[in-house]
Amino acid sequence: MASRVRPEPQDHCLSWPDEICDDPVAERARLFAVNLRAAVGSRPLREVGALAGVDHTALSRILDGHVWPDGYTIARLEVRLGSSLWPPFEE
Repeated sequence: MASRVRPEPQDHCLSWPDEICDDPVAERARLFAVNLRAAVGSRPLREVGALAGVDHTALSRILDGHVWPDGYTIARLEVRLGSSLWPPFEE
């Protein structure tokens, strides 16, 4: 059985993360990346990764829109950074 390949979040945007994605699911991942970037600020990703217990390369790939953040990673980052990062649902 062939596995389905999941597109990267940035595949749905002309200019990740600066422009709104045409796909509403990818847009939520983009908003998460924007919120994460703001929470990270000028700190090195290695420092934030060590603080949150998340590999810094995973953080880089999330910020660049190459991977979808999973629930465990989102929760660890929100708790350790003391900030709500996942965007609220708006209809």
